[in-house]
Amino acid sequence: MTAKRLPLSLLLFVTAAFLLLGWHPRADRFTWFMENVPVIIGVPALVLTHRRFPLTNLLYVLIALHCLVLMVGGYWTYAEVPAGFWVKGWLHLARNPYDRLGHLFQGFVPVLIFREVLLRKGVLKPGGWSVVVLILMVLGLSAAYELLEWQTAVWTGSSADAFLGSQGDPWDTQWDMACALIGASLALASLSKTHDQFMHSLSID
Repeated sequence: MTAKRLPLSLLLFVTAAFLLLGWHPRADRFTWFMENVPVIIGVPALVLTHRRFPLTNLLYVLIALHCLVLMVGGYWTYAEVPAGFWVKGWLHLARNPYDRLGHLFQGFVPVLIFREVLLRKGVLKPGGWSVVVLILMVLGLSAAYELLEWQTAVWTGSSADAFLGSQGDPWDTQWDMACALIGASLALASLSKTHDQFMHSLSID
């Protein structure tokens, strides 16, 4: 597979997974829809902007993985994903930790999307301040998502319980935002140099 064909291959993979996991989800249809809103909005947006502003293949791979995490969570609900129960038993946890993985990805992938767009557009320059701005952007995104969950629960009542996925934890919102912060920090610490190389290769293609 050539590098130029990778985005199309990933699009086909995500589309197939979306259709398969959305055909008859174990979660109720409302929960499935709410968990998949980022996929339903984000993937078409990437397709529409691909010609005039293609992203690096590194980002496309990470976005595809993030979509898969969201779609699996939407199929079962985050509190019922079987792999989470395996980890719960293995580590002797009090709850299914799959939603923690989802919120790690909520920080890990978006921070690199923000980084790529803002650096390539010249809005940010590499350096310490860019790290601060990117971290704050991710925390803002995470907070906005928590507000969405809260308002959804207010509007729809008990039908939003599966979407909230708090599993009885009174600190679930704080944990979710902390996981996004950890994910963003890990992404910047581990992938910034690799990300720079991908952006440089994209600029000279």
